[in-house]
Amino acid sequence: MSTSSASTRRSELTEILWGFRREFVMVGIFSCVINVLMLSPTLYMLQVYDRVMISQSDLTLIALSLVTLFFFLVMAFSEWMRTRVLVRTGVRLDSLLGTRVFNASFEANLSQSGAAPQSAFTDLLQIRQFMTGTGIFAFFDAPWAPIYILVLFFLHPWLGILALIFAALQGALAWFGHRKTVAPAEAASKAGSAATTYLQSKLRNAEVLESMGMVGNLQRHWQARHQRYMERNGASQALGHRIAAWSKLLRYTQQSFALGAGALLVIDGQLSPGAMIASNVLMTRALAPIDMMVSTWRVFVNAREAFRRLEKLLQAHPERDPALTRVAPTGALALRNVVASASGRREPILKDVSFAAAPGTVTVVLGPSGSGKSTLARVMIGIWPNVSGEVLLDERPIDGWERGELGPHLGYLPQDVELFDGTIAENIARFGTIDSDKVIDAARCAGLHDMILRFPKGYDTPIGEAGGMLSGGQRQRIGLARAVYGDPALVVLDEPNANLDDQGEAALLSTVRELKARGRTVFLISHRPGVVAVADRLLILRDGRVQADGPRDEVLQALQRAQQPAPAPASPSSGGSLPPAGAVPA
Repeated sequence: MSTSSASTRRSELTEILWGFRREFVMVGIFSCVINVLMLSPTLYMLQVYDRVMISQSDLTLIALSLVTLFFFLVMAFSEWMRTRVLVRTGVRLDSLLGTRVFNASFEANLSQSGAAPQSAFTDLLQIRQFMTGTGIFAFFDAPWAPIYILVLFFLHPWLGILALIFAALQGALAWFGHRKTVAPAEAASKAGSAATTYLQSKLRNAEVLESMGMVGNLQRHWQARHQRYMERNGASQALGHRIAAWSKLLRYTQQSFALGAGALLVIDGQLSPGAMIASNVLMTRALAPIDMMVSTWRVFVNAREAFRRLEKLLQAHPERDPALTRVAPTGALALRNVVASASGRREPILKDVSFAAAPGTVTVVLGPSGSGKSTLARVMIGIWPNVSGEVLLDERPIDGWERGELGPHLGYLPQDVELFDGTIAENIARFGTIDSDKVIDAARCAGLHDMILRFPKGYDTPIGEAGGMLSGGQRQRIGLARAVYGDPALVVLDEPNANLDDQGEAALLSTVRELKARGRTVFLISHRPGVVAVADRLLILRDGRVQADGPRDEVLQALQRAQQPAPAPASPSSGGSLPPAGAVPA
Protein backbone atom coordinates (compact mmCIF):
# COMPACT_ATOMS: atom_id res chain seq x y z
CA MET A 1 0.00 0.00 0.00
CA SER A 2 1.48 3.31 -1.06
CA THR A 3 2.01 6.25 1.23
CA SER A 4 -0.02 8.52 -1.01
CA SER A 5 -3.08 6.25 -0.86
CA ALA A 6 -2.79 6.06 2.93
CA SER A 7 -2.54 9.83 3.09
CA THR A 8 -5.71 10.29 1.06
CA ARG A 9 -7.67 8.28 3.62
CA ARG A 10 -6.70 10.58 6.47
CA SER A 11 -9.30 13.05 7.57
CA GLU A 12 -8.59 16.75 7.45
CA LEU A 13 -8.07 16.95 11.21
CA THR A 14 -5.80 13.88 11.20
CA GLU A 15 -3.80 15.39 8.36
CA ILE A 16 -3.29 18.61 10.32
CA LEU A 17 -2.14 16.70 13.40
CA TRP A 18 0.12 14.57 11.21
CA GLY A 19 1.74 17.82 10.13
CA PHE A 20 3.03 18.14 13.71
CA ARG A 21 4.96 14.85 13.54
CA ARG A 22 8.28 16.73 13.67
CA GLU A 23 7.25 18.37 16.94
CA PHE A 24 6.08 15.05 18.38
CA VAL A 25 9.39 13.43 17.37
CA MET A 26 11.20 16.20 19.25
CA VAL A 27 8.98 15.61 22.29
CA GLY A 28 9.78 11.90 22.03
CA ILE A 29 13.53 12.61 21.93
CA PHE A 30 13.34 14.88 24.97
CA SER A 31 11.20 12.26 26.73
CA CYS A 32 13.89 9.67 25.96
CA VAL A 33 16.56 11.88 27.52
CA ILE A 34 14.39 12.56 30.57
CA ASN A 35 13.58 8.90 31.18
CA VAL A 36 17.19 7.76 30.76
CA LEU A 37 18.36 10.42 33.18
CA MET A 38 15.62 9.36 35.60
CA LEU A 39 17.96 6.47 36.39
CA SER A 40 20.40 8.99 37.87
CA PRO A 41 18.86 9.00 41.40
CA THR A 42 18.90 5.18 41.43
CA LEU A 43 22.54 4.99 40.37
CA TYR A 44 23.46 7.77 42.80
CA MET A 45 21.87 5.89 45.71
CA LEU A 46 23.60 2.66 44.73
CA GLN A 47 27.00 4.37 44.60
CA VAL A 48 26.50 6.31 47.83
CA TYR A 49 25.33 3.34 49.90
CA ASP A 50 27.53 0.68 48.32
CA ARG A 51 30.69 2.61 47.51
CA VAL A 52 30.95 5.94 49.36
CA MET A 53 29.67 4.66 52.70
CA ILE A 54 32.18 1.82 52.54
CA SER A 55 35.19 3.78 51.24
CA GLN A 56 34.43 6.89 53.34
CA SER A 57 35.85 8.96 50.43
CA ASP A 58 34.78 12.61 50.36
CA LEU A 59 36.25 13.09 46.89
CA THR A 60 34.19 10.22 45.47
CA LEU A 61 31.02 11.67 47.02
CA ILE A 62 31.73 15.12 45.59
CA ALA A 63 32.43 13.71 42.13
CA LEU A 64 29.27 11.60 42.18
CA SER A 65 27.20 14.55 43.39
CA LEU A 66 28.56 16.85 40.66
CA VAL A 67 27.92 14.30 37.92
CA THR A 68 24.41 13.66 39.24
CA LEU A 69 23.74 17.41 39.44
CA PHE A 70 24.81 17.77 35.82
CA PHE A 71 22.41 14.99 34.82
CA PHE A 72 19.63 16.73 36.76
CA LEU A 73 20.32 20.00 34.92
CA VAL A 74 20.16 18.23 31.57
CA MET A 75 16.93 16.54 32.64
CA ALA A 76 15.40 19.86 33.74
CA PHE A 77 16.41 21.47 30.44
CA SER A 78 14.84 18.58 28.50
CA GLU A 79 11.66 18.86 30.57
CA TRP A 80 11.48 22.59 29.86
CA MET A 81 12.08 22.09 26.15
CA ARG A 82 9.49 19.32 25.95
CA THR A 83 6.86 21.55 27.55
CA ARG A 84 7.86 24.51 25.37
CA VAL A 85 7.51 22.47 22.17
CA LEU A 86 4.06 21.23 23.18
CA VAL A 87 2.84 24.71 24.14
CA ARG A 88 3.99 26.10 20.81
CA THR A 89 2.34 23.17 19.07
CA GLY A 90 -0.94 24.00 20.80
CA VAL A 91 -0.73 27.65 19.77
CA ARG A 92 0.05 26.69 16.17
CA LEU A 93 -2.78 24.15 16.14
CA ASP A 94 -5.20 26.85 17.27
CA SER A 95 -3.97 29.25 14.58
CA LEU A 96 -4.35 26.59 11.88
CA LEU A 97 -7.79 25.41 12.96
CA GLY A 98 -9.39 28.49 14.52
CA THR A 99 -10.78 30.02 11.32
CA ARG A 100 -11.53 26.63 9.81
CA VAL A 101 -13.51 25.48 12.85
CA PHE A 102 -15.38 28.78 12.99
CA ASN A 103 -16.45 28.52 9.35
CA ALA A 104 -17.44 24.86 9.65
CA SER A 105 -19.39 25.35 12.87
CA PHE A 106 -21.07 28.44 11.43
CA GLU A 107 -22.17 26.45 8.38
CA ALA A 108 -23.37 23.64 10.65
CA ASN A 109 -25.43 26.09 12.68
CA LEU A 110 -26.77 27.65 9.48
CA SER A 111 -27.77 24.23 8.15
CA GLN A 112 -29.65 23.53 11.40
CA SER A 113 -27.54 20.48 12.18
CA GLY A 114 -27.36 21.40 15.87
CA ALA A 115 -23.62 22.17 16.06
CA ALA A 116 -23.09 25.52 17.70
CA PRO A 117 -19.83 27.43 17.20
CA GLN A 118 -19.09 27.55 20.91
CA SER A 119 -19.30 23.74 21.25
CA ALA A 120 -16.88 23.27 18.34
CA PHE A 121 -14.40 25.64 19.93
CA THR A 122 -14.82 23.80 23.23
CA ASP A 123 -13.79 20.62 21.42
CA LEU A 124 -10.77 22.38 19.92
CA LEU A 125 -9.84 23.71 23.37
CA GLN A 126 -10.05 20.20 24.88
CA ILE A 127 -7.73 18.81 22.20
CA ARG A 128 -5.28 21.64 22.69
CA GLN A 129 -5.31 21.33 26.49
CA PHE A 130 -4.65 17.60 26.27
CA MET A 131 -1.78 18.14 23.85
CA THR A 132 -0.14 20.70 26.11
CA GLY A 133 -1.08 19.19 29.50
CA THR A 134 0.55 16.61 31.71
CA GLY A 135 -1.69 13.80 30.48
CA ILE A 136 0.11 13.41 27.17
CA PHE A 137 3.45 13.00 29.01
CA ALA A 138 2.16 9.68 30.34
CA PHE A 139 1.90 8.37 26.78
CA PHE A 140 5.48 9.41 26.02
CA ASP A 141 6.78 8.03 29.33
CA ALA A 142 4.78 4.76 29.36
CA PRO A 143 7.09 2.94 26.84
CA TRP A 144 9.94 3.35 29.34
CA ALA A 145 8.14 1.50 32.11
CA PRO A 146 9.30 -1.92 30.75
CA ILE A 147 12.90 -0.67 30.76
CA TYR A 148 12.66 0.32 34.43
CA ILE A 149 11.08 -3.04 35.23
CA LEU A 150 13.93 -4.75 33.35
CA VAL A 151 16.45 -2.88 35.54
CA LEU A 152 14.54 -4.16 38.58
CA PHE A 153 14.93 -7.69 37.25
CA PHE A 154 18.68 -7.06 37.06
CA LEU A 155 18.67 -5.96 40.70
CA HIS A 156 16.64 -9.04 41.68
CA PRO A 157 13.98 -11.11 39.87
CA TRP A 158 11.49 -10.86 42.73
CA LEU A 159 11.55 -7.06 42.52
CA GLY A 160 10.77 -7.26 38.79
CA ILE A 161 7.93 -9.70 39.42
CA LEU A 162 6.49 -7.42 42.11
CA ALA A 163 6.64 -4.48 39.69
CA LEU A 164 4.85 -6.53 37.02
CA ILE A 165 2.09 -7.44 39.50
CA PHE A 166 1.44 -3.83 40.44
CA ALA A 167 1.66 -2.73 36.79
CA ALA A 168 -1.01 -5.30 35.92
CA LEU A 169 -3.21 -4.12 38.80
CA GLN A 170 -2.91 -0.49 37.75
CA GLY A 171 -3.55 -1.40 34.11
CA ALA A 172 -6.68 -3.31 35.14
CA LEU A 173 -7.81 -0.31 37.17
CA ALA A 174 -7.28 1.96 34.16
CA TRP A 175 -9.34 -0.39 31.96
CA PHE A 176 -12.07 -0.63 34.59
CA GLY A 177 -12.13 3.14 34.95
CA HIS A 178 -12.50 3.55 31.21
CA ARG A 179 -15.35 1.07 31.03
CA LYS A 180 -17.23 2.55 33.96
CA THR A 181 -16.64 6.30 33.72
CA VAL A 182 -17.08 7.12 30.04
CA ALA A 183 -20.86 6.69 29.83
CA PRO A 184 -21.66 8.61 33.08
CA ALA A 185 -19.28 11.42 32.08
CA GLU A 186 -20.90 11.76 28.65
CA ALA A 187 -24.39 11.70 30.15
CA ALA A 188 -23.44 14.43 32.64
CA SER A 189 -21.87 16.54 29.89
CA LYS A 190 -24.97 16.28 27.69
CA ALA A 191 -27.29 17.11 30.59
CA GLY A 192 -25.20 20.16 31.53
CA SER A 193 -25.13 21.37 27.94
CA ALA A 194 -28.90 20.92 27.62
CA ALA A 195 -29.57 22.93 30.80
CA THR A 196 -27.24 25.75 29.75
CA THR A 197 -28.60 25.93 26.20
CA TYR A 198 -32.19 25.97 27.47
CA LEU A 199 -31.48 28.84 29.86
CA GLN A 200 -29.53 30.92 27.35
CA SER A 201 -32.21 30.56 24.69
CA LYS A 202 -34.92 31.75 27.08
CA LEU A 203 -32.96 34.67 28.50
CA ARG A 204 -32.85 36.27 25.04
CA ASN A 205 -36.51 37.15 25.67
CA ALA A 206 -36.10 38.39 29.23
CA GLU A 207 -38.51 41.30 28.72
CA VAL A 208 -41.34 38.97 27.63
CA LEU A 209 -40.67 36.64 30.56
CA GLU A 210 -40.71 39.47 33.10
CA SER A 211 -43.70 41.34 31.69
CA MET A 212 -46.01 38.30 31.64
CA GLY A 213 -44.82 36.70 34.86
CA MET A 214 -43.21 33.71 33.16
CA VAL A 215 -39.94 33.75 35.12
CA GLY A 216 -41.22 31.30 37.74
CA ASN A 217 -42.41 28.87 35.08
CA LEU A 218 -39.08 29.13 33.27
CA GLN A 219 -37.23 28.58 36.53
CA ARG A 220 -39.13 25.35 37.20
CA HIS A 221 -38.37 23.97 33.74
CA TRP A 222 -34.71 24.95 34.04
CA GLN A 223 -34.51 23.53 37.57
CA ALA A 224 -35.65 20.12 36.32
CA ARG A 225 -32.90 20.10 33.67
CA HIS A 226 -30.33 21.41 36.13
CA GLN A 227 -31.29 18.80 38.71
CA ARG A 228 -30.86 16.08 36.09
CA TYR A 229 -27.38 17.43 35.34
CA MET A 230 -26.45 17.59 39.02
CA GLU A 231 -27.54 14.00 39.59
CA ARG A 232 -25.61 12.65 36.62
CA ASN A 233 -22.57 14.80 37.34
CA GLY A 234 -22.60 13.70 40.98
CA ALA A 235 -22.75 10.05 39.98
CA SER A 236 -19.89 10.53 37.52
CA GLN A 237 -17.73 12.36 40.04
CA ALA A 238 -18.44 9.82 42.79
CA LEU A 239 -17.32 6.99 40.52
CA GLY A 240 -14.23 8.93 39.51
CA HIS A 241 -13.33 9.59 43.16
CA ARG A 242 -13.74 5.90 44.00
CA ILE A 243 -11.40 4.90 41.21
CA ALA A 244 -8.91 7.59 42.29
CA ALA A 245 -9.06 6.25 45.85
CA TRP A 246 -8.31 2.72 44.63
CA SER A 247 -5.43 4.08 42.57
CA LYS A 248 -4.03 5.88 45.60
CA LEU A 249 -4.35 2.70 47.66
CA LEU A 250 -2.42 0.76 45.03
CA ARG A 251 0.28 3.41 44.87
CA TYR A 252 0.85 3.49 48.64
CA THR A 253 0.73 -0.31 48.83
CA GLN A 254 3.27 -0.60 46.04
CA GLN A 255 5.68 1.79 47.78
CA SER A 256 5.45 -0.07 51.07
CA PHE A 257 5.62 -3.55 49.57
CA ALA A 258 8.61 -2.60 47.43
CA LEU A 259 10.45 -1.38 50.50
CA GLY A 260 9.40 -4.44 52.50
CA ALA A 261 10.44 -6.84 49.74
CA GLY A 262 13.78 -5.10 49.46
CA ALA A 263 14.29 -5.34 53.21
CA LEU A 264 13.61 -9.08 53.13
CA LEU A 265 16.18 -9.53 50.37
CA VAL A 266 18.73 -7.47 52.33
CA ILE A 267 18.14 -9.60 55.45
CA ASP A 268 18.59 -12.70 53.31
CA GLY A 269 21.82 -11.28 51.90
CA GLN A 270 20.55 -11.19 48.30
CA LEU A 271 20.46 -7.38 48.02
CA SER A 272 22.53 -4.49 49.31
CA PRO A 273 20.94 -1.64 51.35
CA GLY A 274 21.68 0.78 48.51
CA ALA A 275 19.92 -1.46 46.01
CA MET A 276 16.95 -1.71 48.40
CA ILE A 277 16.47 2.09 48.47
CA ALA A 278 17.18 2.41 44.76
CA SER A 279 14.69 -0.32 43.84
CA ASN A 280 11.95 1.48 45.76
CA VAL A 281 12.55 4.68 43.80
CA LEU A 282 12.90 2.77 40.53
CA MET A 283 9.65 0.85 41.01
CA THR A 284 7.79 4.07 41.82
CA ARG A 285 9.18 5.63 38.66
CA ALA A 286 8.33 2.56 36.57
CA LEU A 287 4.69 2.66 37.63
CA ALA A 288 4.33 6.46 37.57
CA PRO A 289 3.24 6.66 33.88
CA ILE A 290 0.56 4.02 34.45
CA ASP A 291 -0.64 5.84 37.55
CA MET A 292 -0.70 9.11 35.60
CA MET A 293 -2.69 7.45 32.83
CA VAL A 294 -5.25 6.29 35.38
CA SER A 295 -5.61 9.80 36.83
CA THR A 296 -5.79 11.51 33.42
CA TRP A 297 -7.81 8.87 31.60
CA ARG A 298 -10.98 10.92 31.70
CA VAL A 299 -9.14 13.87 30.15
CA PHE A 300 -7.88 11.57 27.40
CA VAL A 301 -11.38 10.18 26.76
CA ASN A 302 -12.85 13.70 26.59
CA ALA A 303 -10.11 14.77 24.17
CA ARG A 304 -10.72 11.69 22.03
CA GLU A 305 -14.46 12.35 21.86
CA ALA A 306 -13.78 16.02 21.08
CA PHE A 307 -11.46 14.90 18.28
CA ARG A 308 -14.17 12.67 16.80
CA ARG A 309 -16.81 15.39 16.97
CA LEU A 310 -14.50 17.95 15.41
CA GLU A 311 -13.38 15.48 12.75
CA LYS A 312 -17.02 14.76 11.86
CA LEU A 313 -17.81 18.49 11.73
CA LEU A 314 -14.93 19.26 9.37
CA GLN A 315 -15.81 16.31 7.14
CA ALA A 316 -19.45 17.38 6.93
CA HIS A 317 -18.50 20.97 6.05
CA PRO A 318 -15.37 20.92 3.89
CA GLU A 319 -13.44 24.08 3.21
CA ARG A 320 -14.56 25.88 0.10
CA ASP A 321 -12.11 26.35 -2.73
CA PRO A 322 -10.54 29.82 -2.28
CA ALA A 323 -9.71 29.86 -5.99
CA LEU A 324 -13.42 30.11 -6.85
CA THR A 325 -13.60 33.70 -8.02
CA ARG A 326 -16.32 35.25 -10.14
CA VAL A 327 -16.96 38.53 -11.77
CA ALA A 328 -19.43 40.73 -9.93
CA PRO A 329 -22.96 39.39 -10.52
CA THR A 330 -25.57 41.46 -12.32
CA GLY A 331 -28.38 40.09 -10.15
CA ALA A 332 -30.17 37.86 -12.68
CA LEU A 333 -31.82 35.16 -10.57
CA ALA A 334 -33.53 31.96 -11.70
CA LEU A 335 -35.06 29.05 -9.77
CA ARG A 336 -35.70 25.79 -11.59
CA ASN A 337 -37.77 23.00 -10.02
CA VAL A 338 -36.68 23.95 -6.50
CA VAL A 339 -37.84 21.81 -3.60
CA ALA A 340 -36.96 22.98 -0.08
CA SER A 341 -37.47 20.76 2.93
CA ALA A 342 -36.72 20.84 6.64
CA SER A 343 -35.54 18.13 9.01
CA GLY A 344 -38.37 16.58 11.01
CA ARG A 345 -40.99 17.70 8.51
CA ARG A 346 -42.59 15.16 6.19
CA GLU A 347 -43.85 17.52 3.48
CA PRO A 348 -41.51 19.92 1.65
CA ILE A 349 -41.92 23.62 2.36
CA LEU A 350 -41.40 24.64 -1.28
CA LYS A 351 -42.61 22.32 -4.04
CA ASP A 352 -41.32 22.54 -7.59
CA VAL A 353 -40.83 26.33 -7.58
CA SER A 354 -39.60 27.87 -10.83
CA PHE A 355 -39.33 31.51 -11.91
CA ALA A 356 -36.79 34.04 -13.15
CA ALA A 357 -36.11 37.71 -12.41
CA ALA A 358 -34.04 40.09 -14.51
CA PRO A 359 -31.84 42.92 -13.19
CA GLY A 360 -33.66 46.19 -12.67
CA THR A 361 -36.95 44.55 -11.71
CA VAL A 362 -38.95 44.51 -8.49
CA THR A 363 -40.76 41.28 -7.65
CA VAL A 364 -43.32 41.34 -4.83
CA VAL A 365 -43.97 37.95 -3.22
CA LEU A 366 -47.43 37.48 -1.75
CA GLY A 367 -49.17 34.60 -0.05
CA PRO A 368 -50.83 33.55 3.19
CA SER A 369 -48.87 32.75 6.33
CA GLY A 370 -47.14 29.38 6.12
CA SER A 371 -46.99 29.38 2.33
CA GLY A 372 -43.17 29.34 2.31
CA LYS A 373 -42.33 32.99 1.60
CA SER A 374 -39.53 33.31 4.20
CA THR A 375 -38.10 29.95 3.14
CA LEU A 376 -38.09 31.18 -0.45
CA ALA A 377 -36.15 34.27 0.64
CA ARG A 378 -33.46 32.09 2.24
CA VAL A 379 -33.35 29.81 -0.79
CA MET A 380 -32.83 32.75 -3.13
CA ILE A 381 -29.75 33.95 -1.26
CA GLY A 382 -28.37 30.45 -0.79
CA ILE A 383 -28.62 29.92 2.97
CA TRP A 384 -31.35 27.26 3.17
CA PRO A 385 -29.65 23.87 3.75
CA ASN A 386 -32.01 21.26 2.27
CA VAL A 387 -32.62 22.31 -1.34
CA SER A 388 -32.92 20.30 -4.52
CA GLY A 389 -33.25 21.80 -7.98
CA GLU A 390 -31.30 24.77 -9.30
CA VAL A 391 -30.84 28.23 -7.79
CA LEU A 392 -28.88 30.21 -10.35
CA LEU A 393 -27.32 33.64 -10.01
CA ASP A 394 -26.13 34.90 -13.39
CA GLU A 395 -26.62 31.33 -14.70
CA ARG A 396 -24.24 29.90 -12.09
CA PRO A 397 -25.33 27.83 -9.06
CA ILE A 398 -25.42 30.12 -6.07
CA ASP A 399 -23.78 27.50 -3.83
CA GLY A 400 -20.78 27.53 -6.18
CA TRP A 401 -19.92 31.09 -5.18
CA GLU A 402 -17.48 31.73 -2.37
CA ARG A 403 -19.63 33.29 0.35
CA GLY A 404 -17.07 35.87 1.41
CA GLU A 405 -16.85 37.03 -2.19
CA LEU A 406 -20.58 36.86 -2.91
CA GLY A 407 -21.76 38.47 0.35
CA PRO A 408 -21.09 42.11 -0.62
CA HIS A 409 -23.23 41.62 -3.74
CA LEU A 410 -26.24 40.38 -1.74
CA GLY A 411 -28.57 42.34 0.48
CA TYR A 412 -30.90 40.52 2.88
CA LEU A 413 -33.35 41.80 5.46
CA PRO A 414 -34.96 38.92 7.43
CA GLN A 415 -38.24 39.10 9.29
CA ASP A 416 -36.46 39.07 12.64
CA VAL A 417 -33.91 41.83 12.23
CA GLU A 418 -30.75 40.92 14.14
CA LEU A 419 -28.39 43.78 14.89
CA PHE A 420 -25.15 43.38 16.80
CA ASP A 421 -23.42 45.16 19.64
CA GLY A 422 -21.59 48.09 18.08
CA THR A 423 -22.26 51.47 16.53
CA ILE A 424 -24.85 52.32 13.90
CA ALA A 425 -22.08 52.77 11.33
CA GLU A 426 -20.55 49.36 12.15
CA ASN A 427 -23.91 47.63 11.74
CA ILE A 428 -24.66 49.33 8.44
CA ALA A 429 -21.13 48.53 7.18
CA ARG A 430 -21.66 44.86 8.12
CA PHE A 431 -18.79 45.14 10.64
CA GLY A 432 -16.24 45.42 7.86
CA THR A 433 -13.96 48.34 7.13
CA ILE A 434 -16.18 51.39 7.47
CA ASP A 435 -16.41 53.40 4.26
CA SER A 436 -18.11 56.61 5.38
CA ASP A 437 -19.39 57.46 1.89
CA LYS A 438 -20.95 54.03 1.45
CA VAL A 439 -22.47 54.11 4.94
CA ILE A 440 -24.06 57.49 4.34
CA ASP A 441 -25.21 56.46 0.86
CA ALA A 442 -26.89 53.35 2.31
CA ALA A 443 -28.52 55.40 5.07
CA ARG A 444 -29.80 57.95 2.54
CA CYS A 445 -31.09 55.17 0.29
CA ALA A 446 -33.01 53.76 3.27
CA GLY A 447 -34.30 57.20 4.25
CA LEU A 448 -32.39 56.96 7.52
CA HIS A 449 -29.76 59.68 7.33
CA ASP A 450 -31.71 62.49 9.01
CA MET A 451 -32.90 60.19 11.80
CA ILE A 452 -29.35 59.02 12.53
CA LEU A 453 -28.11 62.61 12.76
CA ARG A 454 -30.61 63.21 15.57
CA PHE A 455 -28.89 60.58 17.74
CA PRO A 456 -26.43 61.96 20.34
CA LYS A 457 -23.36 60.61 18.54
CA GLY A 458 -24.79 60.28 15.05
CA TYR A 459 -23.40 57.29 13.18
CA ASP A 460 -21.09 56.52 16.13
CA THR A 461 -24.03 55.92 18.49
CA PRO A 462 -23.79 52.49 20.21
CA ILE A 463 -26.98 50.46 19.80
CA GLY A 464 -26.37 47.85 22.52
CA GLU A 465 -26.64 44.09 22.31
CA ALA A 466 -29.10 43.06 19.54
CA GLY A 467 -30.00 46.74 19.05
CA GLY A 468 -31.63 46.95 22.45
CA MET A 469 -31.30 50.75 22.53
CA LEU A 470 -33.53 51.16 19.44
CA SER A 471 -37.21 50.78 18.70
CA GLY A 472 -38.48 48.02 16.43
CA GLY A 473 -38.94 50.43 13.52
CA GLN A 474 -35.45 51.89 13.97
CA ARG A 475 -33.90 48.42 14.02
CA GLN A 476 -35.76 47.50 10.85
CA ARG A 477 -34.63 50.61 9.01
CA ILE A 478 -31.00 50.13 10.08
CA GLY A 479 -31.32 46.54 8.89
CA LEU A 480 -32.60 47.89 5.56
CA ALA A 481 -29.61 50.24 5.30
CA ARG A 482 -27.31 47.29 6.02
CA ALA A 483 -29.02 45.29 3.27
CA VAL A 484 -28.43 48.00 0.64
CA TYR A 485 -24.90 48.84 1.84
CA GLY A 486 -22.38 48.68 -0.98
CA ASP A 487 -25.10 48.78 -3.67
CA PRO A 488 -25.65 44.97 -3.89
CA ALA A 489 -26.89 43.39 -7.12
CA LEU A 490 -29.58 41.23 -5.48
CA VAL A 491 -31.70 42.50 -2.57
CA VAL A 492 -34.21 40.30 -0.74
CA LEU A 493 -36.45 42.02 1.81
CA ASP A 494 -38.62 39.78 4.00
CA GLU A 495 -41.48 41.76 5.60
CA PRO A 496 -39.40 44.98 5.67
CA ASN A 497 -42.39 47.10 6.70
CA ALA A 498 -43.63 44.93 9.58
CA ASN A 499 -42.59 47.51 12.21
CA LEU A 500 -42.78 50.69 10.11
CA ASP A 501 -45.23 53.55 10.38
CA ASP A 502 -46.60 55.35 7.33
CA GLN A 503 -43.51 57.55 7.09
CA GLY A 504 -41.20 54.54 7.35
CA GLU A 505 -43.18 52.65 4.70
CA ALA A 506 -42.99 55.62 2.37
CA ALA A 507 -39.22 55.66 2.88
CA LEU A 508 -39.12 51.92 2.13
CA LEU A 509 -40.98 52.34 -1.17
CA SER A 510 -38.63 55.17 -2.07
CA THR A 511 -35.70 52.85 -1.35
CA VAL A 512 -37.13 50.15 -3.60
CA ARG A 513 -37.60 52.63 -6.43
CA GLU A 514 -34.02 53.85 -5.97
CA LEU A 515 -32.69 50.28 -6.15
CA LYS A 516 -34.74 49.65 -9.29
CA ALA A 517 -33.35 52.83 -10.87
CA ARG A 518 -29.83 51.53 -10.17
CA GLY A 519 -30.58 48.32 -12.06
CA ARG A 520 -30.74 46.06 -9.00
CA THR A 521 -32.86 42.94 -8.64
CA VAL A 522 -35.27 43.37 -5.73
CA PHE A 523 -37.56 40.82 -4.09
CA LEU A 524 -40.05 42.25 -1.60
CA ILE A 525 -42.09 39.97 0.66
CA SER A 526 -44.98 41.66 2.41
CA HIS A 527 -48.61 41.38 3.45
CA ARG A 528 -49.37 45.06 2.99
CA PRO A 529 -51.17 45.99 -0.25
CA GLY A 530 -49.25 49.27 -0.62
CA VAL A 531 -46.07 47.57 -1.81
CA VAL A 532 -47.82 46.17 -4.88
CA ALA A 533 -47.61 49.65 -6.42
CA VAL A 534 -43.82 49.38 -6.86
CA ALA A 535 -43.90 45.86 -8.28
CA ASP A 536 -42.95 44.97 -11.82
CA ARG A 537 -43.84 41.33 -11.19
CA LEU A 538 -46.01 39.48 -8.71
CA LEU A 539 -45.27 36.02 -7.38
CA ILE A 540 -48.11 34.35 -5.47
CA LEU A 541 -47.28 31.37 -3.22
CA ARG A 542 -49.81 28.99 -1.72
CA ASP A 543 -48.94 25.78 0.15
CA GLY A 544 -45.36 26.01 -1.12
CA ARG A 545 -46.31 26.18 -4.79
CA VAL A 546 -46.32 29.06 -7.25
CA GLN A 547 -49.98 29.92 -7.77
CA ALA A 548 -49.30 32.86 -10.08
CA ASP A 549 -46.24 34.54 -11.54
CA GLY A 550 -45.90 37.29 -14.09
CA PRO A 551 -46.21 41.04 -14.72
CA ARG A 552 -48.13 42.79 -11.99
CA ASP A 553 -51.16 43.92 -13.99
CA GLU A 554 -51.60 40.57 -15.70
CA VAL A 555 -51.46 38.67 -12.40
CA LEU A 556 -53.90 41.08 -10.73
CA GLN A 557 -56.34 40.80 -13.62
CA ALA A 558 -56.09 37.00 -13.58
CA LEU A 559 -56.74 36.89 -9.85
CA GLN A 560 -59.62 39.32 -10.22
CA ARG A 561 -61.24 37.15 -12.87
CA ALA A 562 -60.71 34.04 -10.76
CA GLN A 563 -62.42 35.64 -7.77
CA GLN A 564 -65.52 36.69 -9.72
CA PRO A 565 -68.50 34.32 -9.24
CA ALA A 566 -69.86 32.50 -12.25
CA PRO A 567 -72.81 34.39 -13.84
CA ALA A 568 -76.26 33.05 -13.00
CA PRO A 569 -78.31 31.54 -15.86
CA ALA A 570 -80.44 34.20 -17.53
CA SER A 571 -84.20 33.95 -16.88
CA PRO A 572 -86.79 34.71 -19.55
CA SER A 573 -87.82 37.86 -17.69
CA SER A 574 -84.38 39.07 -17.01
CA GLY A 575 -81.56 40.18 -19.21
CA GLY A 576 -79.00 38.81 -16.79
CA SER A 577 -76.90 40.66 -14.21
CA LEU A 578 -73.30 41.93 -14.17
CA PRO A 579 -70.88 40.06 -11.87
CA PRO A 580 -69.54 42.05 -8.96
CA ALA A 581 -66.04 43.36 -9.27
CA GLY A 582 -63.50 41.15 -7.57
CA ALA A 583 -61.26 42.45 -4.85
CA VAL A 584 -57.57 42.94 -5.44
CA PRO A 585 -55.61 40.64 -3.13
CA ALA A 586 -53.52 42.21 -0.44
